[in-house]
This record gives sequence, C-alpha cells and structure tokens, in this order.
Amino acid sequence: MNESAIRRVVIVGGGTAGWMAAALLARGLGRACEIRLIESAEIGTVGVGEATIPQIQHINAFLGIDEDDLMRFTHGTYKLGVQLNDWGRVGDSYLHAFGDVGLPLGLLPFHHYWLRSRARGDAHSLWAYSLNAAAAATNRFARLDKVGNSPLGGIRYAYQFDAARYACYLRERIPEDAVKRIEGKVVEVKLRGEDGFVESLKLESGESIVGDFFIDCSGFRGLLIEGALKTGYENWQHWLPCDRALAVASARSTPMRPYTQAFARTSGWQWRIALQHRTGNGHVYCSRFISDDEAAAQLLANLEGEPLETPRPLRFTTGMRKLAWNRNCLALGLAAGFMEPLESTSIHLVQSGIARFLGMFPDRHCDPLLVETYNRQTRFEYERVRDFLILHYKATEREDTPFWKACGAMDVPPELARRIELFRRTGLIFREADELFTETGWLQVMLGQRIAPAHYHPLADELGGSKLQAFLSDIRTLVSRAAERMPAHDDFVAQTCAPSRAPAAVDT
Repeated sequence: MNESAIRRVVIVGGGTAGWMAAALLARGLGRACEIRLIESAEIGTVGVGEATIPQIQHINAFLGIDEDDLMRFTHGTYKLGVQLNDWGRVGDSYLHAFGDVGLPLGLLPFHHYWLRSRARGDAHSLWAYSLNAAAAATNRFARLDKVGNSPLGGIRYAYQFDAARYACYLRERIPEDAVKRIEGKVVEVKLRGEDGFVESLKLESGESIVGDFFIDCSGFRGLLIEGALKTGYENWQHWLPCDRALAVASARSTPMRPYTQAFARTSGWQWRIALQHRTGNGHVYCSRFISDDEAAAQLLANLEGEPLETPRPLRFTTGMRKLAWNRNCLALGLAAGFMEPLESTSIHLVQSGIARFLGMFPDRHCDPLLVETYNRQTRFEYERVRDFLILHYKATEREDTPFWKACGAMDVPPELARRIELFRRTGLIFREADELFTETGWLQVMLGQRIAPAHYHPLADELGGSKLQAFLSDIRTLVSRAAERMPAHDDFVAQTCAPSRAPAAVDT
C-alpha cells in the first residue's frame, strides 16, 4: 500500500459545483478514496445558472447519464447558441451559434471564401451557412450528427435547465455510499504547522472532519482557499465592469426558444432563457452607471411574462483566485473565480477544473511542480475565456450611454488586442492551444459586432468564380433543407423529455 496515497477527500459546499465535483470524483476514483461533502441547508446557493455549452455532454457520457431523463428532471430545453441583441449598435442582432459554419476547403477555413464572395457583392449572411443558426431562426431542433451523406456536421447543442434541480439530479444518482453527505457549517479551519496544509475542519456541532485533500466549493466566500489559506484574488473589473445582477423567473412563454438571449441594456445586459416550466431572466449591470432600483425596473419592464417572484440580487467581482490549487486545497466554482454568465461558462469551468484535477491526481504531498502545472493551465483557460467576454464589450460602436462609451474606449489585454487587430487586417483567427472558444466562435462575435476584416486569405482566389458560387450555394441549400426537416423545438421537447407532472420545489 502507498502510504502517501490520498484516502480522504473533503468537499466543502454543495450546489452545482459541490455535487458536480462529488459525482465526477466518485466516478473517476471509484472506491479508492472516501469522499465526504459538507453542506448546510441554511446556506443558500447562488442558483441562477440556467444555460450551458456543448462540453457538458462529456459529463453525461462519463457519468452514464440518460439525456432525456436529465432534461425531464431539470425541466430543460435545448440550446443552439446565444442570440446577442443591440451589442454592436442598437438594432443589431446576431447568433453565436454552436457547431460549424460552412466547410473548410483545402488549407483554408470557410470564412475566407465567404469573405471573398462578399467582397464581390454577395449579400448572403455568414449565418446562412450555419445549421444551428438556420434551426434557431425557425425555433427547430433535432439531434443530428451530420447532414445526410454530405461532409457537413450536424447540430451541436447544449442545455438550458433549472440549475438547482441539476445539482439534485447529480446528487441523487451518485452510487450509494460513494459520497457521504454531512449536514453542518464549517466554523474553523485547522492548518498543519509544518507546511500550512489544511488538516481538519471544525463544524458548528463540534465535530471535527479530517481529510487528506480538500475541495472548496463554498462560493464567493472561499472559506478554505481564501479564508484560511489567504490565496489572494485577481480583480478583472477594469475589463469586465459589471458587478451586480438581478435574477427573476417569469411565466413560461411560447414558443420555447432553442437559444439563450442576451439583450444589451443601458448599463449592462439582460438574459432570457426558456425552460419548460418558466422563463429565467436576469440583468447584469455596472453599479457605477445605474442604481439597483433602475436596474430592477429595467429588468421587469422587459419580461415577456408575469414575474413569479421578487428579483434576487447578486454582487460579484469578476476575476479569479491567484491560485486555484493552493497546498492541499482546490477551489472550484465561485470559490475559484467568477466569469459573468454571458457565454454560460460557469458549469464548464467546474467540469474542466475537476477533469484536470483527476488527470493530475496527487498524493498527500501535492508535488509543487504538479500544482504549478495545474495552476498555469487553469490560468490560461480563465484568461482566454475572460478575453472572449471582454470582446463583447469592447467591440461596440454604441455611444448612446456613458456605460457603452466607456466600454468602447477601454484598453484591453494585449493578447486580445493582438487578436482583434490581426483579424481586422487579415481575416485570420488562430485558436491558441486548447482554449475553450473555437475560431468559429471568435469569428461570429467579431463579425456580429462589426469588426470587418480588410482582406481575406489570398489562396481563396485560387477557386474559380463559378466554382466558388456553386460551393457556397450547395452549402446554403444543404443547411436550409436540413433545418426545414427538423421538428419544432417545442414538439421535440414534448415528445422526448416533458415532465409527467408539475415540478416539485427545490430549495436553493
């Protein structure tokens, strides 16, 4: 037996982050470790996350989750992308669609051929070549791996669901005795004298919980990573200025759109997410430019249905811990950092953090080189997500409010500035290493928010004019026909995952 092996892992905090960590660790480690999760019914969770990105399907596969069952339990709908309204200019609207746009040809990405055709007067939108966008435009959805016998990829999708019910779903499906839940509040964290590692936690009841490794899912408080270990926090508010949010559910509206909506407002933006039993809404805003009362009034004035509750407030500082892994403690979720929900990355960052940890699973000594490698990779991921979010604010021509004028004028991180300028000059986009967002994602946001490239790749001129038009026309035809054959999103949900009864209440 390896005397240095980790035998006891303690998770502090439940919610989505805590129960995702518990489920993935239980599946990944089997019975090699005792896993305990401490949470208190008296401490609420943020519980406003309702949208995801396609990578969440990897969790389903790893945990053996049946998608229809998950969607039925969480009253979920399907997500083809994010519709962004009024971001570049008031009146603009575009979709950051998941999946492919067009087809690459030879050595070049598709958009260079589209840029060449557009330079010659072709008025077809880039999104005419996206199956996800075509389906979203008519509120259609289907599970489709590819378009017939063509080389075109099919539908790539994510979920929109009740986040509180998602945490419950994971909790209920963890194998019996794989994770022990402990009800209680942590009132003291004891550190080892010789190395400062976390040794044990004292609960309000007086019970002491000893562990070899600790995972902090305690939310913004960062009870272990910050409260005990004083790790430090890197503030990114000068680039992502919104610092508050209000969330409110409203009556269900139909049709249930198979995409998330993000409407730019005077001092921030508002989300709208269709679920089976209600619509989720929220207003993310900057308190320097709008009062809480004004923000609430703006949110309530722009609901599609009657509000079902009083708006719930949330205050945050966008950024990340200086170290996600410090000594024998790993921070996940809000304890690790906060990215505003514009591109629905919160759940993915938890998933990614746990997957990376399992791949580097340590012994009790937590080799410093291993820890440094984890933290370096985590920082890279967070910073690239950060830059993608900043792009939405920076790439605006709006000057109608002080907030948008300030966003358009702000300096941005050097890597983002370089990426924008490269695209503006050449039309080129390069994905760095394994960063989360693909070239297609960057392309849609930059074009959707009026960053127009001056040139396309010269190799695109090698395709004859008639062949170019045939190539583009064939893709448009395949996309439109495939979308037309799909059922309505509402019908697909009703047939595959509609709950058989009204949803039970879940405490958040």
